[in-house]
Amino acid sequence: GLVTTASALAVMLGADVGTSLVTVVLSLDLNWLAPLLIFSGVVLFLSRQSTPVGRFGRILIGLGLIIFALQWIRVAAKPIVEAAGVKVIFASLTGDVLLDVLVAAFITILCYSSLAVVLLVATLAQLGVIGLPVAFGLVLGANLGSGTLGMLSTLRAVPEARRVTLGNFLFKLIGCVIAIPLIDPAARWVDSLALDASFEVVGFHVLFNACVALIFIFWTEAIARIAERLLPAKPFADDPSKPRFLDASGLETPTVAIANAAREAMRIGDTIEQMLTGMLVVLRTNDRELSRRLRAMDDTVDELYTAIKLYLTQISRESLEDREGRRWADLISFTINLEQVGDIIERILSDLEDKKVDKGRNFSEAGMAEIVDLHTRLVANLRLAMTVFLNGELKSAQELLAQKVLFRDLERAYADSHLTRLAGNTIESIETSSLHLDLISDMKRINSHLCSVAYPILEEAGVLAPTRLKEPARTRKRRDQAIDKPNPA
Repeated sequence: GLVTTASALAVMLGADVGTSLVTVVLSLDLNWLAPLLIFSGVVLFLSRQSTPVGRFGRILIGLGLIIFALQWIRVAAKPIVEAAGVKVIFASLTGDVLLDVLVAAFITILCYSSLAVVLLVATLAQLGVIGLPVAFGLVLGANLGSGTLGMLSTLRAVPEARRVTLGNFLFKLIGCVIAIPLIDPAARWVDSLALDASFEVVGFHVLFNACVALIFIFWTEAIARIAERLLPAKPFADDPSKPRFLDASGLETPTVAIANAAREAMRIGDTIEQMLTGMLVVLRTNDRELSRRLRAMDDTVDELYTAIKLYLTQISRESLEDREGRRWADLISFTINLEQVGDIIERILSDLEDKKVDKGRNFSEAGMAEIVDLHTRLVANLRLAMTVFLNGELKSAQELLAQKVLFRDLERAYADSHLTRLAGNTIESIETSSLHLDLISDMKRINSHLCSVAYPILEEAGVLAPTRLKEPARTRKRRDQAIDKPNPA
């Protein structure tokens, strides 16, 4: 969900061109280069770890390992592509282009590498085992087989991921259909250049992918729409406790996996908001059935929390950069706090049923007004906390922690106000005293859990005092004004 299908298809076109250029690299003997790059990179990295030079050393190490890996792909596929039977198959090809394409596609799937097949075709052409028309047909087949491999590798993925490989396959299929009639003229023209046959085959491979990219870069939207019609998104399950965004394939890329978990965490936040909103209705109407449904929603919160926790633990912490590691920890902390908020709301609803709904009691008018005020602030702080969690903005984090201080002071003021009503023998206050004090205390605890998302941002910015936020004078003034407002008693 991070990029559109059309954007992903554009990336795939570029990747195919890059892969074809790798064939050029592999056609050269670069075994000597990989150790040199790795050695140079290690020396630079160990001597200047925290500098741009050290980071450049890491790049050299990566390039060296890539060249090693590419050479090993060629070595691993060598027993198959150089088997006597395979050579006999290639040598028996007489120029039936469709047969050439299908044979090369099948061998590519068998070897799981189009690179190895293209390099074999280049070698056979250089040795004179096959002619250029056959070689070009085999190159087209290797590309078609590469597109087929992509689809096979994503068979178990979500439809959104499979659309990309399907679109890439369609690019290659249409490209092959266009190129097949041009093989003979292209072969005659290339042959007239009197170049090395191996270079001609590899060059045709690069040219084919470059032409496909240039032609279809303007048609990615159309191909994306076709792929979306062929592979429609699965409707979300009716069970809200089932995760929707925790795609297992995303675990291969920590940044994507963390983004998936964050989207799922927002679903927990939405569920908590529904519970909070419904809780006020129960407070006002004594609706037992609504209370029961709201308490059941805590099971949804628990299920989603468990799913996110297990998903995040599958991410390799060693592969995370510092920023990703902090985001990982913040995600765990945020979901833990949301899960605890859900537990508190469930307990509040249970107490309301036992102490208020069953006994038909109501809060005093003044007491209910105070509860509504705290509840309104609580919902607003939940939304602000979710905003802070998403964007990590310092100003929003400061506002959230200021709201925590204000909420705490309001809770104390409203508790004192309730005790004043008790002293005045207000009947409703006497009947609901224990429930009232427990309720506003639990709401303060909920608010504390929500506001905790601000601490990592404030600590990183260095704006926290040893015990609390360095409070601006205008925030103190606003808090005092809110507390000093007269309450009906």
